[in-house]
Amino acid sequence: MSRSKRLTDADRLEIVREAAEGISTSVLAERFGVSVRAIQYTLKADAERQTDAAIPVLAVSVKVTAAELAALDEVLAEAGIESRAEGLRRLIQAAGGVFVPDAQMAAEMARYRASLHEVGNGVAQIAKQMTQANRQGQGAGSELTELRLAQMRGLARFILDSADEIDLLLRRRRDAMQLEATVALREFAHAAE
Repeated sequence: MSRSKRLTDADRLEIVREAAEGISTSVLAERFGVSVRAIQYTLKADAERQTDAAIPVLAVSVKVTAAELAALDEVLAEAGIESRAEGLRRLIQAAGGVFVPDAQMAAEMARYRASLHEVGNGVAQIAKQMTQANRQGQGAGSELTELRLAQMRGLARFILDSADEIDLLLRRRRDAMQLEATVALREFAHAAE
């Protein structure tokens, strides 16, 4: 059985649903005609999407003194945070090690990275198939020259490298924000003393 089938959005939804019901990845891979790795990637991508798209639904309240509230407002203003709710949300996220102040940007960048990887893999597969066709003398009219093949490989490498650079950029940004949040939490802790 060929393992090169492309999953549709409906397939991905069905895979996620069936995996949640306890169907194994190997059974899903066989059913959908893809590799186990493709099933694992689909499940991981869905888990990341759910994390990125988390919608706040719970409220937290705390009583503070007027001086504490003034200090909080001052720190938030200096940081350019427009509301107490957003400031507290960021502190809570930082405390959990998940400091993501702009979930929408993170989700967009993750989708962009995934798209780049998909395009890069597609270009690499095209180059591989064209090379095989040339070796077997089955070129469609004009054979793929070594120069064109090198250009295709370079394009695939560029796309995959770009996706990795986006991922690295996001990780560095998240780490820097975690550091800023840790500093802010320490300032709050020292101000409370």
